[in-house]
Amino acid sequence: MTTIAAPPRRQVLQALSGLLLALFVSTLSSTVVATALPRMLHELHGSPTQYTWVVTATLLAATATTPIWGKLADLFSKKTLIQTAAVVFIAGSVAAGLAQNAGQLIGARALQGAGVGGLQSLVQIAIAAMIPPRERGRYAGYQSSVTALSTIGGPLLGGFIVDTSWLGWRWCFFIGVPVAAVALVLLQLTLRLPVVRRENVRIDYLGATLITGGVSLLLIWVSFAGDSFAWASWQTVVLVGGTVVLLGLAARVETRAAEPVVPPRIIRQRTTALAILGSLAAGTAMYGAAVFLSQYFQVSRGRTPTEAGLLTIPMMAGILVASITAGRMVSRSGRIKPHLVTGSISLTTGFALLGFLGERTPLVFIAVAMALIGAGVGMTLQNFVLVVQNAVPLREVGAASATVSFFRSLGGTIGVAVLGAVLARQVAGGTARGVPAPTAYGDATGHIFAISAGVALLGVLAAILLKPVSLRTSLDKTG
Repeated sequence: MTTIAAPPRRQVLQALSGLLLALFVSTLSSTVVATALPRMLHELHGSPTQYTWVVTATLLAATATTPIWGKLADLFSKKTLIQTAAVVFIAGSVAAGLAQNAGQLIGARALQGAGVGGLQSLVQIAIAAMIPPRERGRYAGYQSSVTALSTIGGPLLGGFIVDTSWLGWRWCFFIGVPVAAVALVLLQLTLRLPVVRRENVRIDYLGATLITGGVSLLLIWVSFAGDSFAWASWQTVVLVGGTVVLLGLAARVETRAAEPVVPPRIIRQRTTALAILGSLAAGTAMYGAAVFLSQYFQVSRGRTPTEAGLLTIPMMAGILVASITAGRMVSRSGRIKPHLVTGSISLTTGFALLGFLGERTPLVFIAVAMALIGAGVGMTLQNFVLVVQNAVPLREVGAASATVSFFRSLGGTIGVAVLGAVLARQVAGGTARGVPAPTAYGDATGHIFAISAGVALLGVLAAILLKPVSLRTSLDKTG
């Protein structure tokens, strides 16, 4: 096999400007609405169930479409697909901003989510297509910094928009439109990726439909069980049973399809399976820590949304410093396992410390724990994807990258939903016993972070079991 030469560093940096801007706006769209949701649903006369669906619709669409975008990236022009995802995102954002009732808003958020799923997975794939694995580490800090800034800064921006009378909640959606448009132009001007044309391409529409249906039922169940209906109920039987049937059929179809959406041979590889396991822990950390810490600071400590966002800066700093440092060390040595093991241990330690959280826990103690969690995320989140990208040929990097991202997103979504249900039950039990709400919420938050520490241990196990590898210096596998 002929080695494919990587583009010059200047060309890579130019292309990264559009790619990272697309990644930023797609992640921001998921967090900027957090502080604006109550105002949105009040003005649109939405119900509590619709409140949940405004968030769930985006998660469903983004998670379910990720493997589809990834497979398409192995068959068609990656640049065209990224631009298509940006157009879908812009259309969904405009529709959400113009929504006149809660139903329209939910539908628009689903469309926006399909674009988000495409942008987040395709950016990873495009970077893998133009930067060799060993060199990719030095750019990981840029990706992690963008993700951290949009995740932590989203609620701050959303609160500012809602509280500014001449803007209003609709600008939580409109604000992403010009940013996405600029990213679209930059991608057109700077992104240069080779297009490998393949004859007789067959897209696995049946497999894609079954996977989407199965994942959708699973996320619907996790989102509403314990709230709209009991965990042990006929609705649970129907949704879980339907999930098992659809995903079982999908697994059967994928083993026989000529061009499967999620290639079974990739999942069966030890490296990919362990990376998926590690990504589940990293995904739970990234989503769970941001969601529950922000709520803790507001509910238990009485801070404003803006103050809550500022108090999470130690976690963002941990992500930034660790991702840049680890990325440069990976590029210099070509060894990635030591950083994955160290990052997973840091992640677990940070969650274990937060397991002692209460209403009066010193903020300095919390800051140290958040910094450890941030460092863990910075050393593991991108590197588990990098391990898989290094293990597969360039022609399969799209499906492989999207598969890891898919399971990370799915695990994070399920983790947040389950931990949220445990949190609600703990708070309700505490207040029923006469415990003040801030105290009950603080204790309950500590309880779910102790559970998170147990989940994070899976990441440590996955990192330890990974075989030591030397990252290749070429874009494609040789030999």
